[in-house]
Amino acid sequence: MSEVVKLERHDEIGVVTVNSPPVNALSAAVRGGILECVKQAVADPAIKGIVLTCAGRTFIAGADITEFGKPPKPPGLNEVLSEIENSPKPVVAAIHGNALGGGLEVALACHFRVAVKEAKLGLPEVKLGLLPGAGGTQRLPRAVGPELAVKMIVGGDPIGAAEALKNGLIEEIVEGPTLGAEAFVRKLLAEKRPLRRLRDDDSKIAAAKADRSIFTNAVAAMTKKSRGLEAPFAAADAVGYAIDLPFEEGLKKERETFLKLLTSEQSKAQRYAFFAEREANKIAGVPEGTKSRPVERVAILGAGTMGGGIAMSFANAGIPVTLIETGEEQLKRGMGIMQKNWEATAARGGIPADAPAKRMALINGVVGIENVGNADLVIEAVFETMAVKKEVFGKLDQYVKPGAVLASNTSYLNIDEIAKSTKRPQDVLGMHFFSPANVMKLCEIVRADKTAPDALVTAVTIARKIAKVPAVVGVCDGFVGNRMLAQRGKQAEKLLFEGALPQQVDAVVTKFGMPMGPFAMGDLAGLDIGWRSRKDRGIKSEIADALCEAGRFGQKTGKGYYKYEAGSRAPLPDPEVEKLIDETLLRLGRKKRVVSDEEILERMMYPMINEGAKILEEGIAARPSDIDVVWLYGYGWPIYRGGPMYWADTVGLKHIADRLSVYAKETNDPSLEPAPLLKKLAAEGKTFASLAAESKAA
Repeated sequence: MSEVVKLERHDEIGVVTVNSPPVNALSAAVRGGILECVKQAVADPAIKGIVLTCAGRTFIAGADITEFGKPPKPPGLNEVLSEIENSPKPVVAAIHGNALGGGLEVALACHFRVAVKEAKLGLPEVKLGLLPGAGGTQRLPRAVGPELAVKMIVGGDPIGAAEALKNGLIEEIVEGPTLGAEAFVRKLLAEKRPLRRLRDDDSKIAAAKADRSIFTNAVAAMTKKSRGLEAPFAAADAVGYAIDLPFEEGLKKERETFLKLLTSEQSKAQRYAFFAEREANKIAGVPEGTKSRPVERVAILGAGTMGGGIAMSFANAGIPVTLIETGEEQLKRGMGIMQKNWEATAARGGIPADAPAKRMALINGVVGIENVGNADLVIEAVFETMAVKKEVFGKLDQYVKPGAVLASNTSYLNIDEIAKSTKRPQDVLGMHFFSPANVMKLCEIVRADKTAPDALVTAVTIARKIAKVPAVVGVCDGFVGNRMLAQRGKQAEKLLFEGALPQQVDAVVTKFGMPMGPFAMGDLAGLDIGWRSRKDRGIKSEIADALCEAGRFGQKTGKGYYKYEAGSRAPLPDPEVEKLIDETLLRLGRKKRVVSDEEILERMMYPMINEGAKILEEGIAARPSDIDVVWLYGYGWPIYRGGPMYWADTVGLKHIADRLSVYAKETNDPSLEPAPLLKKLAAEGKTFASLAAESKAA
């Protein structure tokens, strides 16, 4: 008998229990154990019905991802599912926790399914650049109809038990999974109810067979946001096989598509991103067993765009917030914006109708810094200047209780410097949220020189609790993301002086897969911000300054690098900008040349990778994958390209180093010379990934 799956007989019911912590993943041992136990239960004349259940906190939560890329071990999942489906005795899946991926495919092969009300059911394979490979795309449409199947398979988001019940994915919501399933089996036996094999039941797909637009409309709605991705379209095609082909043929085609995606570059990148995110939770240089400090209540200083967004993130996770402002007016405005945001989400059906009121009730808006007293974590989100930040942290000392973690939401400033203005530098760190903070997933957690290990663990833990992806970084100007972005910005600006136009540069960057190009992004943020900052530092940027002098501040004035029609955010190329650039170049005596798209791409991306190499060399990021996490979740780097450091490895570091040397000479810019680490790896024919492998081996 398998160690991780056991069969017990409760009167006439055989209970097959999977016990493979932490998430009962479908390893070879689990697959073999289920197969063996189901065969035994079928062969035992005393057993009349079978319950498939799981010990621990969840039903089977998916495949064993550690087996990906390794030679397959028998039995294959399809063999296990055939055994379940062909059982002459009813098999009922008892679901609690998550039934995801292969776990839901197992449940779909059972004749009936019951679940506790908190359960989640889903097929998230698309998020790893894959599709369900064991009949999920063929059985789910037969269980719930093609429209919901497309939503679940192409979108990858799970549904709750109530929705599953309403759509026929489960038969009943039960109190305890195993006991509930046993009672359900007894009822089946008493009623002599026939077994329902989803493979033989086409009733839910009949309408789509007659009118294929039911399916195609659902696909069009779900693939709107899938630009550049292969898996959502392949997954949609696979659901189509369920409508167009007999079950066995559909199954065969699903398998072929799965194997093709498994070896694709996109899926490799997406699986890498999945592991990179997990890896980012491991904090380098923190003693093992360091515990988080308890965080029951959070205080946020500043109810502006960032402070309000951060407060929403905590309230979304059910954590009470004291939101502090300097005046009633600002506080009222901030609270009003949060209320409006939540109400708009509720109106779209994104959150329940009663959620806005519940979440607003968790936020206590007050005036005066003295109200931080009962907070376990204080996040400062005030104006981005060192003098203001230091003044705030100096005041916090008087009011904050001992042991509270003090975080600054700064995007550039030196946390060591900020920490000096308090008597407790061990409690100070950076928590750099990205705008809009209630939407963007990244939180750069900045470890200062004196930050205590348990303060750091607290910040990482709480970031995860509020559904952020934490990445621990060191102190430097702009940390990881903005420091690399600055290099791209520098090159974007230079390209305009050489003959490229904003729309050409942006088109190259968006074609690569970024959500926006640097110039459209500048217009969105407001060009006057950079202009003010340049004037403060006595720096000139001829083209950008000329735009601002002409009152072109971006979207807010209806014109910046682009023009914007009233009420529209769509950037339109503007001949006036072209004229302004030409006049500036003429005045400076610069000659225009034709700049190729290839050069633009290399000059947008390679200097960032070079900066990434410096960041690794200086120990600002512990791993190349941490840099990738920052870019994937903070800057919209396309997930199918894995992150800048991962992508650099696929391009080849020697090629990147060589091209940087060429551009350094051609543009007379020594800052483009390859960083020592990049040079070294390129010369040795190594990759950034090899650094991570070496540090693990050490």
